[in-house]
This record gives sequence, structure tokens and C-alpha cells, in this order.
Amino acid sequence: MALVELKNVSKIYQVGDEEIRALDNITLDIESGEFISIIGPSGSGKSTLMHLLGCLDTPTHGTLTLDGIQIQNASPMQLAAIRNRKIGFVFQSFNLLPKLNVAQNIEVPMIYAGVPARERHERVMEALKRVNLENRARHRPMQLSGGQQQRVAIARALINNPRIVFADEPTGNLDTHTGETILSLFRELSQHGHTIVLVTHNPEIAAVTPRKIEIRDGKISLTLDERLSGKNLHIQS
Repeated sequence: MALVELKNVSKIYQVGDEEIRALDNITLDIESGEFISIIGPSGSGKSTLMHLLGCLDTPTHGTLTLDGIQIQNASPMQLAAIRNRKIGFVFQSFNLLPKLNVAQNIEVPMIYAGVPARERHERVMEALKRVNLENRARHRPMQLSGGQQQRVAIARALINNPRIVFADEPTGNLDTHTGETILSLFRELSQHGHTIVLVTHNPEIAAVTPRKIEIRDGKISLTLDERLSGKNLHIQS
């Protein structure tokens, strides 16, 4: 079984008398340990797809299974528990808490998970070593560069050992050199078995991943080369 399975998933919004079909009958598998990108222009449905995959929302139709758990009928409380245990998020704007220092920001997901204080401290220090920020534990976010803040966000996303990490435009607020450093870190994480999904509108960002999923008008679009080679034929729309 794939880590993530979507079968005939649609997401429909009702705006007045108009029906907006943000996702249209998508079938998609993501295997454990994959490093993939989801790419598409504004309004294509890529953000809606990430919200469903990240258990921030549920589909209107179809089934969505994450690590063996069907989430399409889950309550908001159940979705929150799944996100805390199984999912990590990295955002374009970092989303760090300004009044907390680096170590405390990384610690937050473990507090919600009920991890004891001593174990939290040990895991925070391990996470900081992983992103080369051991000497920044007591700094506040505003004392860090953009790249350092994003590395803190990555450490926080990984702290509960999630089954999958979603990175939504993770280099959007960074200069080119710093963005390349962050992408290199994601590549390194994927080589150590982490499942990473990058969400982007930038083809250059998507090109760093071994597998690319293009969304257009709420559907998955395969290139001609992919169709001819058979690559990604386990994706249907």
C-alpha cells in the first residue's frame, strides 16, 4: 500500500449558485520515501490538493488514505491529531512564533503530542544539529536570516518524525543562493528516507525532484513524454 492514496477525489465549493470544482476526480499515489513536486499556476488546484493531502481539509467526493487511515470522513479533531502525528509543514513565510526562541519554536509540536520535557530537549538539540543551527537555539526568529528561519521551520516540521513533509513554496521568500541551500537540504532529507512533497509554481524548483505532478484546471496533467514512457502511469485523472 502506498503511503498516500487518493481515489477519484474531487473538491467542490459552492459560491452562490455557482459550483467551483477545485479538484476534479483525481487519483494519485505517493510512495513512502518519495521526493516529489506538485506544480501548477495560480488557481490550478495545487493548493487545494496540498490542503487535502495535509489533512487540512476533506474531499467532497472520493477516498483519501494516509498511512492506512481513511480521512475523508474524519472530524476536525481527528484531522488535527493526524497532522500532529504524521505530517510536517514548511511554509513560504516560515510561520515561526516571534516571542519564542528557536528551541521553543521547534518544541511546540512535541508539546501538543505530549512528549516529556527531557525528551523534548534531546530531540530539539538533535534537530538543530541536523540543520546546522546548534549555536542558534536561544536566538529569536528576528535575529536570524531568512535561510536560517526556514531551516528552523524544517527542523520543526521533522521533530515528531512525520510520515510525510509538505513544503509550500519553501524558497519563495529567499534569495536564489539561499533557496538552493534549502532545496539541497530537502534532497538530503529525501536521501535519508523522508517523504517530501514540494508545492510550487516555479518549474525550476519542481525540476529538482525526481517526480513532478502538474495540476491544471483541477486535474493532473501528464506530459507527452511521460505518457509514452509509462512514467507515473499509476497516476490517473
